[in-house]
Amino acid sequence: MKIQHFIVGLMLTCSLTAMAQPSPIVKASKSVFTLTTFAKDGSILASSHGVFIGNNGEAIALWTPFKGAAKAVVIDANGNEMNVETIDGANEIYDICKFRVNRKTTGATLAANQANKGDKVWLAAYSVKKTNAKQIPVNNTEKFNNTYNYYIFSSQEDDINIGCPILNSKGEILGLLQKSIKGNEIHATDARFAYDQKVTGMSVNDPVLKSTGIRTTLPNTHDDALLTIMMSQSTRDSITHAQYIADFINKFPKSIEGYTAQAEEYLSANQFNQADEIMKRAINQIDKKDEAYSDYAKIIYRKEIFKSDRPFANWSLDLALEQSQKAYTFNPKSIYKHQQAQIIYAKGDYQQAYRMFMELTKSDIRNGEVFYEAAQCKVQLKAPKEEYMALLDSAIAACPQPLTAVAAPYVLARGVAFDNNGNLRKALADYNQYDSLMVGRILEPSFYYTRFKCESKLHQYQQALADIARAIITNPHEATYYAEMASLQLRVKMYEQAVETCARCLMIEPEYPDAWLIMGIAQKQLGKNEEATKSLQKAQELGDKRAEQYLK
Repeated sequence: MKIQHFIVGLMLTCSLTAMAQPSPIVKASKSVFTLTTFAKDGSILASSHGVFIGNNGEAIALWTPFKGAAKAVVIDANGNEMNVETIDGANEIYDICKFRVNRKTTGATLAANQANKGDKVWLAAYSVKKTNAKQIPVNNTEKFNNTYNYYIFSSQEDDINIGCPILNSKGEILGLLQKSIKGNEIHATDARFAYDQKVTGMSVNDPVLKSTGIRTTLPNTHDDALLTIMMSQSTRDSITHAQYIADFINKFPKSIEGYTAQAEEYLSANQFNQADEIMKRAINQIDKKDEAYSDYAKIIYRKEIFKSDRPFANWSLDLALEQSQKAYTFNPKSIYKHQQAQIIYAKGDYQQAYRMFMELTKSDIRNGEVFYEAAQCKVQLKAPKEEYMALLDSAIAACPQPLTAVAAPYVLARGVAFDNNGNLRKALADYNQYDSLMVGRILEPSFYYTRFKCESKLHQYQQALADIARAIITNPHEATYYAEMASLQLRVKMYEQAVETCARCLMIEPEYPDAWLIMGIAQKQLGKNEEATKSLQKAQELGDKRAEQYLK
């Protein structure tokens, strides 16, 4: 009988406890979830809680569990498991973030009015199928960023409730339960601050967001979303980059950029049929048909130029030209004529391409590029070098004045032309100007090697040695650069340095005949006859006929 009374009393107590919780609290508690993050090896990294704030998977939680995570899942109050798809934004200082899961959710509302010191608020703990909430007093509040509240509570809480929402009597979210690093004091950062976290086009490079393996959400604005795709190509793995592209297409189905980026990925993977299908889909979907046709032509052109060794019957330069002409029909822009001229050049019709490039020099896109391309036509047509040089001069003159890096490729091309024509001093002047225009940029080792050879012919040995050293620094694995440096060192009687340089060359390529020959000659000059003989014999064994004369 006593046991029956005890059970009835217990049921009555539980009933009264449930009744003591206002219905808004009960409703909001259904939005609380558990959060579990995992490391790359699949092991559990951290566990916490959070709360949904929208019906499309939007949620807020503490940021710490996401650091170093490769994956995260949440389990809602109904026991449903959901993957965390993307991070909307995070703040490491206040340990707060916003993210999205991959399905529909039931979200609680953010508090319209903030709690004050002395108010009693509700801590909604996570529980499956039932409500588990209790009241706690606000000990103090502090403002930050002139807008948001920082709540401090006098009571203590177990770690099991960290990340759970703090609610007002209306069931609106005030903040998330946090624990001080030192001691057991608890506090909460304003939920509005978490909600206001957002991503931009540069977020893929944000050091805070990069500390997790879960990608950021694609921004809502077109330009920021496009910037994210561009940035992710070099800063994220290929899978993440592909996910951004898919998100872009879903978010901006009428914009060409997503389809083109997807086609370029297929092109890189030699999946030409898929690239063809995505561009045809773009033509059907987007409003600006000219952009779709032009980009379709661009994809075909790139394949035919850079992957001509991989046949794809559906594509040809003729088809690329046809698509570009369709783009011009929809919108007669000079850039489409320019595209057609480039395709015609690739087809080998240099005379027609030349005429089109020269027509473009009188259009609204008159620039150095079209003059330079016209010059390339002249080379293919074997025109007098004066005509080619005049067009290169025009290419440079058409660039913004004073000259900037925009003109650099044409200055370099003219320098190479002067060099090939034997006009070394003018060539060197252009090489030096190119170097100046490209200041702050890492140049190709081939440039330094080219200028080195020009300077050597002009007997400017000090400058030549400096340039071949730069070539080695930018590409330390090219044996030829060491051999060239050693040859010049031998020429200017830097015998010991020549031997050292040859030794470095032979570490890269042990059977480099020139290096053995130069080393042998330098060793002879240093009086090391025995070593010189061995080096020259090695050069002879490797087929260098000059070595025999030096041995004699």
